[in-house]
Amino acid sequence: MSKNPVNSIVITELRKSYDRAAGSESTYAVDGVSFDVPKGQFVTLLGPSGCGKTTTLRCVAGLEQATGGRIEMGGQVMFDVPQKIHVRPEDRPIAMVPQSYGIWPHMTVLDNAAFPMRHGRNRRKGQDIRARALDMLDQVGLAPMADRWATQLSGGQQQRLAFARALLGDPEVLLLDEPLSNLDAKLRSKLRQELRSFQEQFGVTALYVTHDQAEALALSDIVIVMNHGHIEQIDHPERLYDHPRSSFVADFIGSANLLPVQDVSPLRDGDGVTAKTDVGPVVCGRSSADESQRPSSGGYVCVRPENVKVRTTTEGQEPTLGDAEFLATVDSSEFLGDRLELVVRAADIPITVSARAGLGCRPGDQVVVGFDANTTTYLAS
Repeated sequence: MSKNPVNSIVITELRKSYDRAAGSESTYAVDGVSFDVPKGQFVTLLGPSGCGKTTTLRCVAGLEQATGGRIEMGGQVMFDVPQKIHVRPEDRPIAMVPQSYGIWPHMTVLDNAAFPMRHGRNRRKGQDIRARALDMLDQVGLAPMADRWATQLSGGQQQRLAFARALLGDPEVLLLDEPLSNLDAKLRSKLRQELRSFQEQFGVTALYVTHDQAEALALSDIVIVMNHGHIEQIDHPERLYDHPRSSFVADFIGSANLLPVQDVSPLRDGDGVTAKTDVGPVVCGRSSADESQRPSSGGYVCVRPENVKVRTTTEGQEPTLGDAEFLATVDSSEFLGDRLELVVRAADIPITVSARAGLGCRPGDQVVVGFDANTTTYLAS
């Protein structure tokens, strides 16, 4: 194996099952998951509760023994069923920041930070421990509190301490299990910026677990979306949002209008399709499947609320409709300062629209909505 692997983690066909009552089939929490974590990257496992993301992280950490598959870290095999390899958690090149931070209340801030240098895989001796711990605490803004009891820290400070302690173990990979979920929204936003800054500063590879879509998009180089023990999509945050491959990903990442499709036909020019929906024909410039894999019916038209065009109509005049424009009635309107959040109804299908604040429409008003082919996607599933 390479001494300087491109990937810090390589997961191949990972499976983890749990036995049910006698005589029944096993339940797979993780079922055939494969992915790589490039060295120095911030990769997030994202999905709803029960999707298998935390079980996957625990298998990587060695806290759960997988049922099948292979785990490599730093070019070394950590787990492999045929080879009967299962490296203990303490012998893996990892550090972990759990949801509860794992801060020891009977220790000072300094002793908490220094713990991995005294008891971990890469132990140090003498005054070097204190000097390194103080230097790390200084970088995360906790040096003035080094001699305080850990219980005297706020939630945000405890999160920084947990991160500093993890880095002082010199890990190849940093594993983070929803470390911001216990904080209020404003502090969570602030600390996720700090977390990403620290990760880039120290160059450590990070594998992060969260169910928070905004958190995943803001922090990650790569996002892995999971559902029912399987991977739905692996992509960069921008592509994940703009080019979802399934209705699950489109609906889970941000907000999406999903219009059921009755019939699909390819465009004569380009890679898009014309999709027949209840509101009318919609030209989709993007498609989740190429022509050879595209069904002739079914699926969804996906358009984000901010990409729906909307204009008011003049009372008493029949509006002129352009291509991919439809008449709709405003169901509800919420003023959100910089924009209006509308729900309009066309052919009895609700469509969410992010419109400019000065649009001037109210529930019951008639409007014209339109879809731009360049930002409209056909999803085969």
